[in-house]
Amino acid sequence: MDWSTGVAGLLVGTIVGITGVGGGALMTPILVLLFGISPQTAVGTDLLYASITKMFGTVVHHNHGTVDWGVVKRLALGSLPAAALTLVWMNLTQTHQIKSGFIITAVGIALMITALGMLGKDWLHAMGRKLRVGDVEKFKSAQPVLTVLAGAVLGVLVTLTSIGAGALGTVMLVYLYPLRLNASKLVGTDLAHAIPLALIAGLGHLSLGNVNYTLLLNLLAGSIPGILLGSVISTRAPMTLIRYAIALVLGAVSIKMLSL
Repeated sequence: MDWSTGVAGLLVGTIVGITGVGGGALMTPILVLLFGISPQTAVGTDLLYASITKMFGTVVHHNHGTVDWGVVKRLALGSLPAAALTLVWMNLTQTHQIKSGFIITAVGIALMITALGMLGKDWLHAMGRKLRVGDVEKFKSAQPVLTVLAGAVLGVLVTLTSIGAGALGTVMLVYLYPLRLNASKLVGTDLAHAIPLALIAGLGHLSLGNVNYTLLLNLLAGSIPGILLGSVISTRAPMTLIRYAIALVLGAVSIKMLSL
């Protein structure tokens, strides 16, 4: 076992368990920048890593009643078809074989969008709450369609870059469900939705030859205990402070990747 990648898995797994963020947004840049993994392999391996890791975290959240399966279903109705169509497009256009620079740029842009979304999360929550309270029927009638559309956006982005299921997913949900989802349910619901999305996208990348099995096993050896620990302590963690810290890190990493 490569202990360095195992430690990386443990660190990211713990953060994912606490916040729902980091399966792609933190791990993919770590693999590319610190371990020198090719961007294509980093994305493909990370997707399977995230799907398996988040299964364990979801079990903990489900047992604590912090997964809203109705919202998960709505997201999946948009994300899973979008992921499948994106994989078909990648295969037909041979996008998976294009130069690494394209993927690095795409990941960098996704990271910057994610960082900005996390920094503006409180503002989005306040705006969503205001709309929800101000015009209840109109807001609730639009929720299902907007949630499916949000899922579709996540499906495309996650399949291309492995980033967004956790970080952007929580940002979207905090606006769409400002009253229905508290902090713990936000994390649990986001984790549950990420499983089928990352799994379908990951299996697609596997068929394209973009998965390193040894690396995957090393990451999982650290991430599984990490996400179990993080999921247990998620209700006690200083979420706002952690979110801002992660957003700043993602912003810095985004600038680094865009400068490569």
